Amino acid sequence: MSFSLTAVRRLLLPGVAAATLAFGPAARAEIHIGVVLSLTGPGASLGIPEENALKLWTGDLAGEKVRFTVLNDNTDSTTAAKNTQKLITEEKVDLILGASLTPPSLAVVESAGQAGVPVISLAGGGAIVLPQDGPRKWAFKLSPTELISTNMVIDHVLKNKGKTIATIGVANSYGDGFLKVTEQVTAAKGVKIVASEKYAPTDQSVTAQIVKIIAANPDAVFIHSAGTPGALPQIELAKRGYKGPVYQTQGVANNDFLRVGGKDLEGGYMTVAPVLVAEQLADSNPVKKPAVDFVQRFEGKYGAGSRSLFAATMWDALLIVQQAAAQSLKKAKPGTPEFRTALRDAIEGTKEFVGSQGVFNMSPADHNGVDQRSQVMVRIEGGTWKLQN
Repeated sequence: MSFSLTAVRRLLLPGVAAATLAFGPAARAEIHIGVVLSLTGPGASLGIPEENALKLWTGDLAGEKVRFTVLNDNTDSTTAAKNTQKLITEEKVDLILGASLTPPSLAVVESAGQAGVPVISLAGGGAIVLPQDGPRKWAFKLSPTELISTNMVIDHVLKNKGKTIATIGVANSYGDGFLKVTEQVTAAKGVKIVASEKYAPTDQSVTAQIVKIIAANPDAVFIHSAGTPGALPQIELAKRGYKGPVYQTQGVANNDFLRVGGKDLEGGYMTVAPVLVAEQLADSNPVKKPAVDFVQRFEGKYGAGSRSLFAATMWDALLIVQQAAAQSLKKAKPGTPEFRTALRDAIEGTKEFVGSQGVFNMSPADHNGVDQRSQVMVRIEGGTWKLQN
């Protein structure tokens, strides 16, 4: 069943940009989904494509009308918390999608979990769902936790005869989470961290940190960042003549990152969701078909080369919610605590769901549910992504 956009309402509130996308008559029963995204600020290069993916949705949810209320957190955790309270107390949403980045997501989860509203975060930090207690019992996320991508990076360093690395990351929960896991993985695999630096997402220079890293002479550098701020350390490394391999997380994997970094990013590596290189995947890869399908949908609407793994995260989230809604509607009506609980339970029961980013198997102990199939290694060549075998 298809439907058309019948109303768009912009709410002009201090520090909050919002839109309610209402599909069908408002008086009819409907599933109401709140969405918290970074549409401005340092995380906008993630949030904008996520909103664009949401606009692609041209169906109901399991036969029920659906309404989305989108709020902008401005890449700010305090605003994200305020948005969440509005969605819960005023909008009475059944579920929340977001936020785009880890720090705002933690704020969303705290408020939503206490109110018994399920959340599917679009961010990457493991702290969003770990440990599985308190408000996090209501939280899910689709991007892989730090361990999968970090293992892939350190294995690649070892494959290329590297024995030492340096790290530089944003001074927030995202960077701290990756640093903690990197320390664990390097210790287990016999790789030494010879320097570890931090910077704020809003910093305009990391010269001092990069000077220290180069002085330590690491075999490789691993950058823990998200959005366009992740380009800054790599640009500085290139300008200062660093010749070793540079690795990034998928938190930076978007076209704005490529635009900001330009030629200084050439040759850099990162672990990313398979959707970013969908056509380059082997035909035997179970993710290839849904990944190519999403790319064709997204680029068909927004133009060749517009693909975004962050947009794909939103799309996979919608597909998982649709699957969960089909089960939940048999148990309760939208707008009730019983329906929210049923949604939470159904998402937790997701098994062998093949999305554009991986294969998901949720459980009470695992609200992420992905394995190694959720990440591939790519190299930046000619300003685009090339799959590494």
